[in-house]
Amino acid sequence: MLHPYHHARITPDKPAVIMAGTGQVQTYRELEDRSNQVAQLFRALGLKAGDHIALMLENHPRYFDICWGAQRAGLIYTAMSTRLTEGEVSYIVDDCGAKAVIASRAMAGAVQHLPAACRGVATWLMLDGTIEGWTAFEPTVAAQPTARIADEIAGGDMLYSSGTTGRPKGVFVPPQELAIDAANSMTEIMGKLYGVNAESIYLSPAPLYHAAPLRFTMGVHRLGGTVVVMEHFDAEEYLRLVEHHRITHTQLVPTMFVRMLKLPEEARLRHDVSSLRCAIHAAAPCPVPVKEQMIAWWGPVLWEYYAGTEGNGITIVNSEQWLTHKGTVGRAVVGELRICDDETGELLPPGQSGTVYFANGRPFEYHNDPAKTAGSTHPKGWTTLGDVGYADAEGYLYLTDRKAYMIISGGVNIYPQEAENVLINHPQVADCAVLGVPNEEFGEEVKAVVQPRDMAEAGPELAQALIAYCREHLSHIKCPRSVDFEAELPRHPTGKLYKRLLKDRYWAGHASKIL
Repeated sequence: MLHPYHHARITPDKPAVIMAGTGQVQTYRELEDRSNQVAQLFRALGLKAGDHIALMLENHPRYFDICWGAQRAGLIYTAMSTRLTEGEVSYIVDDCGAKAVIASRAMAGAVQHLPAACRGVATWLMLDGTIEGWTAFEPTVAAQPTARIADEIAGGDMLYSSGTTGRPKGVFVPPQELAIDAANSMTEIMGKLYGVNAESIYLSPAPLYHAAPLRFTMGVHRLGGTVVVMEHFDAEEYLRLVEHHRITHTQLVPTMFVRMLKLPEEARLRHDVSSLRCAIHAAAPCPVPVKEQMIAWWGPVLWEYYAGTEGNGITIVNSEQWLTHKGTVGRAVVGELRICDDETGELLPPGQSGTVYFANGRPFEYHNDPAKTAGSTHPKGWTTLGDVGYADAEGYLYLTDRKAYMIISGGVNIYPQEAENVLINHPQVADCAVLGVPNEEFGEEVKAVVQPRDMAEAGPELAQALIAYCREHLSHIKCPRSVDFEAELPRHPTGKLYKRLLKDRYWAGHASKIL
């Protein structure tokens, strides 16, 4: 029963998707018919199992038609961030080998020149209108039959996380089974631990191009529940939606908690949130005081997990466990924790910090980057996301740092190498380092520390010029919000940058190097 087509047969008129802003409803029958038409179109275009497509959409009513159509056609679908620049989008489209690209008219500014730049793509489809070089999605799909294709086979997502070498890397986790309705570890966790079922109403406040929102919403569909999609997050509107739709399940990031807690007390308390049975959070560490306040407000309904797009392992902790192990991200439920010395690779005892690995987890690979795949793998075959932490004697994991200096700002992963690669090309920059520094609302924010060619030029004017220069080439979220200047950055004679020395200055007084 783990697929929308089952629920379309049993409860065809039940809402599968409700768009929060417009109230637009898509029933399970409509989702089934439209995803079948999308799958039929893919076959008509000559796409076969294992082929790649890419999509660039805001939280759109047709998002799930496309993803479920690709899933049942065995395709590998790459959802791209709507914050990317045209150059970043072009790179991902080429790198994933997309044979078809689907975008909305709202994304025209970032995709209008792609047909000329990405010659390997055969089909360009656009929703809500068209521009030159693109074909209208709606009539093209509507011409297809609503019957299921004859050769259904499970496909899956390949989402991109920023790469430490400066380019995003696609992460592909093969489906566990070829049947489109086969169980997987995510649906088992959602059903058994979180209690998601056909009666669940799940509120998704984040962009669907992120791994967790996309996978969890599709997981709700597998289990027959209703998904309410916010087009954009707003703290008080979120609370109103919980009350209006009697939301039972949701997933957030700590920044959203902070924004709700900062609402005036009258606004926070005017909405009834007693329907919530499970509020999941992940993507970024949650400050202990913030989580304490949320549990005091909502009750013991918070569940936290630690995982990555790679899907190699998962730790989970509920509110009761967390209150007796404050700061933990839980115990392993997929894979087994291994904490290893960074230099020797040897296992470390409880309480000692080292690189966090998962043993016996799901395999994954970084697309077109065997070196990165190998670099994330221990000689014994264990895999890591590059985080540093320790496990206590009971097996609870506590994160203390990020090995690759990844920045998590508002739940979004940012690798500093991308901004560093841009800034170093500025004619007034001799050397630079980009790092995450504390930010009360977002956890971290991006800062650049720059060694100018002429220290006499250092100042607010150059700082603003460098930020603007970076924004010309990268999504704004990846760019520094502030710039500090140094006469010389701390480098070893071999050229290695001692970024830890810089980071320590900004994190002085914090018990952990992550928030």
